[in-house]
Parts: sequence; C-alpha cells; structure tokens
Amino acid sequence: MTAKTHLLYDDTCPMCTFQMKVITWLDWFNRIHLVPASSPEVQTIAPDLAHEQLMAAIHSVGPDGRIQRGARALRFVGIRLPPMMPLAALLWFPGVIWIAERVYTWISRNRHVISKLFGCKEACRLMPVRSREELSALKETSDN
Repeated sequence: MTAKTHLLYDDTCPMCTFQMKVITWLDWFNRIHLVPASSPEVQTIAPDLAHEQLMAAIHSVGPDGRIQRGARALRFVGIRLPPMMPLAALLWFPGVIWIAERVYTWISRNRHVISKLFGCKEACRLMPVRSREELSALKETSDN
C-alpha cells in the first residue's frame, strides 16, 4: 500500500472546498488525504505549522514528512494525479514555478472575493464529492 500525501486546505473558503472536490475526482488511486485546516488532525500531521500559515496557502505533507506550500504543493500533488501530470510536469520547467507562485499568492490573498465573484459556494453544491470514507469532513463543510 502506498503512503498517502496529506493536503491541508482552508475549509472556510468555498473556492478551496470546490478545489478539493475536484481533487477527489482526479485522485484515481486515492493517494491524497484531504485534511481541513480546522481539523485537530493537522496538529498530528504538521505540528510546526501555525494557523496563520494554513490560512495563507494550501500545504502538502508527503509520506516522508516534507512540507510544500502554495504552487509547490499543487505541483507535488498534481504529479500524483494522472489527469494532472502534464500540468504538474510543466511546473518543473525553469522559471515556471516562480511565475506559478506569484499567481498562486495573488489568488490565495483574494480567494474569498474571487469565490463571491464566481459563485463558488453555489457551484460547490452542484459538484458531488467522490465517495471516499475520509471525505466526510469535506461533505459537511460544503453543506454549510
């Protein structure tokens, strides 16, 4: 059995929650364990991450315990999701991750406004979560 990568996300953000729903559909081999930032499990997985850090960016924690944040976390996770491999591979080209980090930072800072503009909360209700036992917290979050 392959060890899972933990993906820590802001479960108070409709856009972030929507992205996690998308990841459940792209994670064909169930390699990603989604963990809401409000979960007590975060302290076990990444005890050194402060709540402010978790709210500033998505974080991935690999099976070896290494933590990636922002665009680098998405690249790390993307390379493990078959449909996302081409895009994740693109992020390995020199200079691309630098641009991706700046774009990610801007989107992250403005994600609540962007969520309202694009109606992420309503869209979240339309897209079902792929059935996985570990996603019960994600389902509860999207119902709010």
